[in-house]
Amino acid sequence: MRLPSGPPPIIRIANGTFFRHQPSTLSASHAHSHPNPSLFNDLSFELPARSETPRNWCIVGPSLSGKTTLLQVLRGQHLSFPPTARSFPYLSTEEVPYHLRTPARAIQYVGFDSQGGGSLGPATSTYLSARYESRREITDFSLRDFLLGNMQLNPSKLPDDEGVDQKLFERVIVDLRLDSLLDLPVTFLSNGQGRRARIARALLTTPEVLLLDEPFMGLDPPTVAGLSPLLHSLAEKASPRLVLSARPQDALPEWITHLVYLRTDAQVGSMGSKDTVLEGLRKYVKGVRNGKIAEDETLPVHALSEMGRTLTKDGITGQGMAEDFSITIGNGGKEEEFAVNKSLGEPLVEMNGCRVQYGDKVALGNWTEEREGQTVSGLHWTVRRGERWGVFGPNGSGKTTIVSLLCSDHPQTYSLPIKLFGRSRLPEPGSGQRPLTFWDIQSRVGHSSPEIHQHMPRNMTIRQVLESAWADTFRSRPNLAAAAAEQVEATLKWFEHELNPAFRKQSQPPSTEAAAGPPLAWASDYMFGELSFSAQRIVLFLRAIMKHPDIVVLDEAFGGMDDAVRDKCMLFLAFGEEKMYAVGSNQSTGSLTGATVVESPTAKAGNVKVKGLSDQQALICISHVKEEVPDYVREWLCLPEANTGLPARFGRLDGPLRTSSKRWTEIWGVGQGA
Repeated sequence: MRLPSGPPPIIRIANGTFFRHQPSTLSASHAHSHPNPSLFNDLSFELPARSETPRNWCIVGPSLSGKTTLLQVLRGQHLSFPPTARSFPYLSTEEVPYHLRTPARAIQYVGFDSQGGGSLGPATSTYLSARYESRREITDFSLRDFLLGNMQLNPSKLPDDEGVDQKLFERVIVDLRLDSLLDLPVTFLSNGQGRRARIARALLTTPEVLLLDEPFMGLDPPTVAGLSPLLHSLAEKASPRLVLSARPQDALPEWITHLVYLRTDAQVGSMGSKDTVLEGLRKYVKGVRNGKIAEDETLPVHALSEMGRTLTKDGITGQGMAEDFSITIGNGGKEEEFAVNKSLGEPLVEMNGCRVQYGDKVALGNWTEEREGQTVSGLHWTVRRGERWGVFGPNGSGKTTIVSLLCSDHPQTYSLPIKLFGRSRLPEPGSGQRPLTFWDIQSRVGHSSPEIHQHMPRNMTIRQVLESAWADTFRSRPNLAAAAAEQVEATLKWFEHELNPAFRKQSQPPSTEAAAGPPLAWASDYMFGELSFSAQRIVLFLRAIMKHPDIVVLDEAFGGMDDAVRDKCMLFLAFGEEKMYAVGSNQSTGSLTGATVVESPTAKAGNVKVKGLSDQQALICISHVKEEVPDYVREWLCLPEANTGLPARFGRLDGPLRTSSKRWTEIWGVGQGA
């Protein structure tokens, strides 16, 4: 509540309802294929300019609940009904500098797709290798230029624009660990470094409000541990005022004071102080579990199982609000199949001393070590058929570089001691084999990563994105045989609930939705760019695995998904259409009691078109979140922090990472709670 004598709120919404499109302008046929439901009906929300007590908001909700949409509403996007329901009164006062008196300037949004604040520069190249090949006029600015706003050939200043405060600049680059990267071109930054850079740039513009859409996603644990206190210090000074978003399974920073919990129908389920909202959700979960409350389909209990954990300066604490209730059981026992010692196949990737260097900067392999009595330098790593690898390391340690090498996107692949599928990129005298081509490698590697996400054309349809797995480039014509076309159809049916924005739950149980779903015309109607961030990540994950390539590379592939969607994707990776989750029921109370993996109706009918990983494939998973590492990953590689001179470390897990903080801290050495 603002003080009567204080300034008006920065954002005021009073009983407003919002729409993406003008409702009256849509024809009946278009409305059917592209629904335009009302958003956040009768929403009331105020973000005060000043408050006696802290008001640090976080918007929480599962996939498709509208977290990003609500942040956009707070910034002034989407249509308000009535138009006067949303206003920004504080921005019209004399307390606000002239150049910040519009919401577009005063309220900064930082997201992590390639749209709306999620990119360091336009993603216009056809191939990922373009980032390594040249420095182009539109993207050759250094990180220092980017942070200072010098991204125009003829920059000019607005009235009252005094530039970046030097003291703030120095503090932000140190706290976000960017000081050693200032002279690098922004295109050379890793995914995690780019995220930190976008947050830093937004902070340096000194906005009145900063909207951070899942700010900790894709960051390594040490960076998260450093970023949260920085944001806390800014929130304490209300400079800027912060509004975050998070998934239910994400630990909430301890300094968050207020929550908005969104239902899956893009409506507010609960709003208020953090303690009040969490207590209400705990009572709801307990009531459903005990059979005293009927579960609301727009407020799924499984999404709340990890809700309520806290991110502190010492790590993550708490067990969530439903520690004895969960629908996930890993990957249906697939981990046991790969835990035993198996006869592995031939090497698919052989790196025998790789060192990637740009001028004086070493991006990978800046170390020496003793191996079998000899001193060797660079990265030595072999991946064989049937192996399931986890690759870890701080942001900037070289994980993205490794992916670019094994996908042959990096030009230095030609000159480094690397063999892919037993062959070199260059002719080998006397071998009698022709060298591997770029297209040979691309056809045998399935790859999902933030870089793929950034480059994927937004005006391709969902079906075209999936079919591009069989094409040489994103837009070229796919070589789609009958079996491949059947796999695309089966996959679209299996994930219709998650991918079709117009999907509405039917009365039948989930086990029959895929088989009895409506026609798949929606997959050719909706563009990739129209999907939510989570749905886009699902499409790219499916694109990487559908073709059953020799090597599957999942680089932060599950980032942005809530736990239920993530687990469904992991189960599909392991078993394809053969297995599915079935939610059990307590016969005496009717409440949910957990989930088991069962044979799917598709498998029973003998109609499986898409199978899971085979022992002829290798899996390489890169993640900063242990729950996003498949349970059957056993081998791990941890890269050292850049330029420390420490060697890479290797190990073998004795069980799933997801279920053991001890295994996770063995790799990272950062406290993750019990």
